[in-house]
Amino acid sequence: MVGVEVNPVKGLPSGFSELLKFVLDHIEDKSVESLVEGLLEARAALRPLLLGSTDRLKDLIFLDIALDSTVRTAVERSYENLNNASPQKLMYFISLVVENLALSTDDNEDLLYCLKGWNHALEMSNKSDNQWALYAKAFLDRTRLALATKGEEYHNILQPSAEYLGSLLGIEQWTLNIFTEEIIRSGSAASLSLLLNRLDPVLRNVANLGSWQIISPVEVAGYVVAVDQLLTVQDKSYDKPTVLVVKGVKGEEEIPDGVVAVLTPDMPDVLSHVSVRARNSKVLFATCFDPNIFSELQQNEGKVLSLKPGSVDINYREIAENELVSSSPDTADGQSAPSLSLVKKQFVGKYAISADEFSDEKVGAKSRNIAYLNGKVPSWVSVPTSVALPFGTFETVLSDKTNKEVAEKVQILTDKLNQGEFGALNEIRNVLLNLTAPTDLVKELKEKMQGSGMPWPGDEGEQRWEQAWMAIKKVWASKWNERAYFSTRKVKLDHANLCMSVLVQEVVGADYAFVIHTTNPSSGESSEIYAEVVKGLGETLVGAYPGRAMSFVCKKDNLDSPKVLGYPSKPIGLFIKKSVIFRSDSNGEDLEGYAGAGLYDR
Repeated sequence: MVGVEVNPVKGLPSGFSELLKFVLDHIEDKSVESLVEGLLEARAALRPLLLGSTDRLKDLIFLDIALDSTVRTAVERSYENLNNASPQKLMYFISLVVENLALSTDDNEDLLYCLKGWNHALEMSNKSDNQWALYAKAFLDRTRLALATKGEEYHNILQPSAEYLGSLLGIEQWTLNIFTEEIIRSGSAASLSLLLNRLDPVLRNVANLGSWQIISPVEVAGYVVAVDQLLTVQDKSYDKPTVLVVKGVKGEEEIPDGVVAVLTPDMPDVLSHVSVRARNSKVLFATCFDPNIFSELQQNEGKVLSLKPGSVDINYREIAENELVSSSPDTADGQSAPSLSLVKKQFVGKYAISADEFSDEKVGAKSRNIAYLNGKVPSWVSVPTSVALPFGTFETVLSDKTNKEVAEKVQILTDKLNQGEFGALNEIRNVLLNLTAPTDLVKELKEKMQGSGMPWPGDEGEQRWEQAWMAIKKVWASKWNERAYFSTRKVKLDHANLCMSVLVQEVVGADYAFVIHTTNPSSGESSEIYAEVVKGLGETLVGAYPGRAMSFVCKKDNLDSPKVLGYPSKPIGLFIKKSVIFRSDSNGEDLEGYAGAGLYDR
């Protein structure tokens, strides 16, 4: 602890000296709850002076640092005594440390929200609410995300200076690499992380969550391969059944050929792209919450494991190679790959069409479904006003004489891509952003949007139209994003025949967004619906944003009795008043037997 002189300090609030005296009188107590409470009370009383002007600011800063350091020391001293502590006591300690962190920063809104959640979880527990552990687990995850965000902020602030000074002083690079990490570990955030790790398995046990969340339940066997990030291997093709043990999965990646299982400590949404892809490809996909189990799986590198998912856990065992059922690299379950084909769409002679013109030959299923809903849902259900740039528009724009140079570059890069130079994908996307809009396209799109009652971005100035045009080009260019390209390649779809219409819609402002599955995707139970709900727009649900959505299941024959599976832990909600979105709507997103949704940009 930093030494603190407890003489009356001019300008301090009444009773502050008594608070400091109480702290020193109890600094050696075995039970540290009252000590930490006193320290936090002192820091709270000190905070208004730190934020204001005072002649003793330097002294007050060092005093606050001393109080913060003492909180950390006290919590660390009591850590071993918490081995057999009740979950309620652990939660109480966590709330104290969260409050201490909140007092250490001005940007503390997320921490204060977490503090409120922990206090509510304690209230639920004291009232014997049977949902308290599930609720506390959501705030444990939310608190972890807050810590990760703070860690990134500190790294961005401190690490550049460390690198600069280190290079001048000749410091070894490995020391510089861990400089900010060591600073973070020396603070209260590290103590909080230890407490969260201690509580996590307790909550999972009380809430009957097990050590796993099984997103796609499939019994499989394969050779174990451990990797850091799924993104780095999504373009690989494994020639034998492979169980990928992956440290990082964001949710937008493609599962490589030959993979029969993806096991990770990350928590992508059940409805993220990689989750949907796993279920459609019959790949076992699960989140492991026990670091010891995950470490054991990593240590099985090269071995053959048989994995059998249960309701909340996965049973796995090593088997001999001759026990491994031969599996085709084309699919995860050894069955023949589905026979899929893309029919190239032709330009219909119009650059833009209204919703009443949507048809199979002009637009994809997103647009057709919007047109279908018009007039078929209650008036209180808002169906977004829509127009579209139909199939073939992109190819027609590319062939326009004003875009001759772009077309020539794209052809050269396409030849490279066909020869296996996958770096050409990014180059193609960048080149396409140089396309020039034909005059007729601008004219027709303006007429259709205004005729449908949609705002025309050009009315707000040339810059707004340029932003809209760039958005359209980015949707077209997303045909060549890595995830989409490798996905079509995996199921042997002709990438050249993939055509992209662009659905243009007004964004409907939302308080909440949700996705409902009429069959529970985690269990395959057709008698249940499964839903995930987020605050604001649904992009945070389908777009691999951190945290989990609120989720529940409900029996179809008893819709009045939903069962909450998880409370929300997403720290971000997206809200909007008035805007237009440009959405991909290709001929490859809704093929039977192929989960193409979410591959392309919007």
